Amino acid sequence: MVFLDRFREEFQVIKERDPAIKSKWEVLLYPSFKAMIKYRHAHRLYLRGHYFRARRISQKAARQTGIEIHPGATIGKGFFIDHGTGVVIGETTVIGDNVTLYQGVTLGGTGKECGKRHPTIGDNVMISVGAKVLGSFKVGDNSKIGAGSVVIEEVPPNCTVVGVPGRIVKQDNLRVPRETMDQIHLPDPVRDDINVLKHENSELVSRLIELENRFRELDRRTKDKKDEDI
Repeated sequence: MVFLDRFREEFQVIKERDPAIKSKWEVLLYPSFKAMIKYRHAHRLYLRGHYFRARRISQKAARQTGIEIHPGATIGKGFFIDHGTGVVIGETTVIGDNVTLYQGVTLGGTGKECGKRHPTIGDNVMISVGAKVLGSFKVGDNSKIGAGSVVIEEVPPNCTVVGVPGRIVKQDNLRVPRETMDQIHLPDPVRDDINVLKHENSELVSRLIELENRFRELDRRTKDKKDEDI
């Protein structure tokens, strides 16, 4: 009965967030489904102190799915990993409800520090392809992390973060990321900075040309004056 409940829940999650699914039985083929079934089992063992058995299950699941979830991590309801290859979730990671990760995401630590060393991910967060969230801090509810971003400090709720290192480029965008699953149409602060530099460079070139023309005119007048004196 517990398996059927999880199956139904996972089907609803995948149906909501992946337009590629056509039938409920496809859920059984999703790496995310397999990884989460194994994780839930391993996590129960971990909480009971059966660390070796828990890690054995999680490592076997990682080889089968390409998704490595430490059994010590805490993961809420409605969790979904799209595709999944290369996803790594560290031991002290805490993930809220209705969170979506894409392939290549790392929720990791920054070294060998003890205690809470992995991130806490709030509810309704989307973390896009290849993003890395490293350290013991929180990514606030309803936030979105852009593809390839490296986040190393706290993110307030309702934010969009992009870049290396990650920068907040939008805040208080109250639309929940999982409703759109859009990881492409995000602000690009690097492009914006380049455009500013191009504009400033164009102004400097124009100013330089203006100064050169003034110097030529001044030089011409000086020569004309010398000729008159002679």
